[in-house]
Amino acid sequence: MDAWMTSWRLDPLVVVGLFGIGLVYVEATRRLKRIGAGLPRSRERCFLAGLVVVFLALDGPVDAGASALLSVHMFQHMLLTMIAAPLVVLGAPVTLTLRASSPATRTRILLPVLNSRLVRIAANPLVTWSLLFVVLWATHLTSLYEAAIQNRGLHALEHLAYLGSAVLFWWPVVGLDPIPARISHPARILYLFLAMPPMAFLGLAIYSSDHLLYTYYATVPGATITSALADQHLAGALMWEGGMFVVVPALAFVLLDWMRREERAADRADERAARAGRRQEPGTSVNV
Repeated sequence: MDAWMTSWRLDPLVVVGLFGIGLVYVEATRRLKRIGAGLPRSRERCFLAGLVVVFLALDGPVDAGASALLSVHMFQHMLLTMIAAPLVVLGAPVTLTLRASSPATRTRILLPVLNSRLVRIAANPLVTWSLLFVVLWATHLTSLYEAAIQNRGLHALEHLAYLGSAVLFWWPVVGLDPIPARISHPARILYLFLAMPPMAFLGLAIYSSDHLLYTYYATVPGATITSALADQHLAGALMWEGGMFVVVPALAFVLLDWMRREERAADRADERAARAGRRQEPGTSVNV
């Protein structure tokens, strides 16, 4: 067994930051539940699960292995962008913040920020869709990748860029939070379908390369150019196929949500028709 598989490198900033965010979220949820305005329990579980995935990706054996193997590094990026980010979004943190804040804070600070031009631009589906893939392509196919893996501070910024762009990517698709530009369910399906080719092409570019894209991995103790190249092919396959395994369930989630909403709309229409029928005067006749 490789040493990295049992290695835990706890970063105080990551541990304290994630614990603090989780504590604030749980406390806000409990306070709202006492007044009957809390979020569903499933939302809380999703958010906390997302924080756990971030912790496992950044402080567990995965982070240690990412320094030795490109395939593990790629898996780390997939955890942040395809697992942790949608779970955090499903936790509806913005909705929780709005409900837990005082009326003054909500009116004077939060709502103006949410309605600001900057947030409107950042939440635009064209921007959220493009940003994730710009970040992924720019960091994997330029010198930024090797610079980041050898510089702890730059590496942390890279992870923040992955997680931040991924949260924005998933926000219009699975989020319940209020956003300036809510897109329809058919648009969400198209949004997800169009997300598959850029990720697949990036994975294919890494997989099909016949030379090392990141020479750092050939300098790791025990590694050779041949072994590093084979691991690079595995990393490309993870990127190529891994995104599909997440996008397909997300498509199913959107379709089911769409069906449930259509059913509820039909039920409401039936109820309105029934109430209208009951209000009709007894003995009223219909002329044909």
